[in-house]
Amino acid sequence: MVSKKDSNKQRLLRHRRVRGKIAGTTDCPRLDVFRSNKHIYAQVIDDSTGRTLCSASTVEKAFEGYGGNKDAATAVGKTIAERCLALGIKTVVFDRGGYVYHGRVQALAEGAREGGLDF
Repeated sequence: MVSKKDSNKQRLLRHRRVRGKIAGTTDCPRLDVFRSNKHIYAQVIDDSTGRTLCSASTVEKAFEGYGGNKDAATAVGKTIAERCLALGIKTVVFDRGGYVYHGRVQALAEGAREGGLDF
C-alpha cells in the first residue's frame, strides 16, 4: 500500500532548510510569508534582534473581501510594501516559507515589488 506523505511536514522541512541559508539583518530584513486556506500573512523580520518590524494580512479589519485568492495576496503585498517604505526599509530578503513560488505566494511577491520593495 502506498502511503501519502504529509505535505505540511514536507513544507516545514523545506522551510527549515532554506532558513539555514537566509537571514534578515537590520539593513536587509526578511519578508516571511504564511498562507492558510482562507488567509495570507506577511511579516518583515529582523533576525539579528528577533523583532517583527511590520506585518500585514487579510485578517486585518481594513481588508475587505475573501482572503484566500491571488487578488488578496497582491493587496497584502502592496500593504506590506507601504508599511516598509514608511519605516525606511527598501530592500528585503524574500522567504517563501517552504511554499512553491506560484499562485498566491508569487502574487504577494509581485504586489510587494509593485509597492516599491526590492528583492
